[in-house]
Amino acid sequence: MRRVNGLRYGTSTCRRLTEAVGAELQQQHAQGQAVPLPRPPAWDFSLPERDGQEFGGSVAYAGMDAFAVPTRADGGVDWKMLYVGLLYDPSKDHTLYLADYDFERLAGLMRAYAVSLGIGQAETLVALTDGGNGLERVLRQAVSGAVVCVLDWWHLSEKLHEVGRLLHEPDAGAARAWAEARETTLWEQGGQSLVEELDRLRCPAGAPAEAREKWRTLRAHVWKNRHRTDYPTYRAKGWDVGSGPTEAGCKVIGQRVKGGGMRWLQGGSLEVATLKALYASGMGLWDAFWKQRQPGHGALSGRRN
Repeated sequence: MRRVNGLRYGTSTCRRLTEAVGAELQQQHAQGQAVPLPRPPAWDFSLPERDGQEFGGSVAYAGMDAFAVPTRADGGVDWKMLYVGLLYDPSKDHTLYLADYDFERLAGLMRAYAVSLGIGQAETLVALTDGGNGLERVLRQAVSGAVVCVLDWWHLSEKLHEVGRLLHEPDAGAARAWAEARETTLWEQGGQSLVEELDRLRCPAGAPAEAREKWRTLRAHVWKNRHRTDYPTYRAKGWDVGSGPTEAGCKVIGQRVKGGGMRWLQGGSLEVATLKALYASGMGLWDAFWKQRQPGHGALSGRRN
């Protein structure tokens, strides 16, 4: 502010103003209202080439994940899970970021922005997530019942390598070979075939207790999510199978609320994260939000004192 207009504000004033404006945006979002786009969206939902191969159809992507925010609690610090939701196009030229501590409310807000962005023009909405409990349910209920949920490939790859290390410790080569063989099955045949392969192999009788437990957990996890692990079909359609943009989105928001020494009240962190998500989204949404705050204009008129 000092560089722009010569005015100087104290740290506490900046904090109060930021939290107050963030609370306005959060109130608007809590009512299921998206910030109106300043111009019609120009998203291209056509699929890009992969390795020289062209693909038909059109796709939009959704993602949801969470990270822990240090929050003040009685006598110490508690860690609250802040959920980040994304909508993005196949080329990754446009990405919308949203944040909320309530993932069901976040999913409803994703629907409001999906309508505003014209996501319905895409033939398929693909949601890429890890195996977090409830994420698939809320995305289907709040965003679209027709959403195709895909389990992040790298999420399963990490679990395979973890089991490989436990089975073959300290032989790193053997551990990697075991995991890569299972990855090949998963990549070329999908999760159903991987479960069948694990059942044929069986965990070695002499494996450590931790390895046996991780084997059991892996098998149960893949079986539970087998409808989300048809990777050969997804790749044949030209779809993404990794949730890299969602993980990057968590970092974008996390950089603002997880700085060194930061300790938040839950409300304050949500207000700041909500503003950061809107700013990072681009598409003119940041300026549109400030414009609607002008007296007599936009969604917030009549609500502010």
